[in-house]
Amino acid sequence: MQLRHEELISKAAVEETKVLDCESQLGRSKLDLEYTVIRAPYTGRIGKIDIQVGQLMQQGQVLTFITNEAAGKWIVANLKETQLESYPVGKEVSITIDAIPGREFKERVESISPATGTRYSLMPPNNATGNFVRITQLVPVRIQLLDIDDVSKILRGVMNAYVRNVK
Repeated sequence: MQLRHEELISKAAVEETKVLDCESQLGRSKLDLEYTVIRAPYTGRIGKIDIQVGQLMQQGQVLTFITNEAAGKWIVANLKETQLESYPVGKEVSITIDAIPGREFKERVESISPATGTRYSLMPPNNATGNFVRITQLVPVRIQLLDIDDVSKILRGVMNAYVRNVK
């Protein structure tokens, strides 16, 4: 009787080890399943999808482009370098958008780029090569759109807008 009792205790220990091993495999399977779901880093809208169903992904591969709704909407106005003095940070500007005719928005300049747009281009021009024609450079100026709640669903990237100085 004593021998049978010790045998059962030994078998129970083996079975308990099997249960722990199965729980470990289940945890690993759940983790592997979670790796198959791709989550966006923020709430937004998908613009362009570069993947197909069943396609294998590589680490660092661009899958899609998403807009960040929490960042709000803004306009990047490329102003001439001669206009920058009239548009300091905090200055109120008037904006009209082609997609919303007859409506004018009063917004503020949020920031001015530290360099011209050509400085960030793939092949920036070198205008100091004996050319005496002065080329007016364009400087990106960011204008945050705050007063657009009722029309924000209409706005999309790369739409035309006109920025005017408010006197």
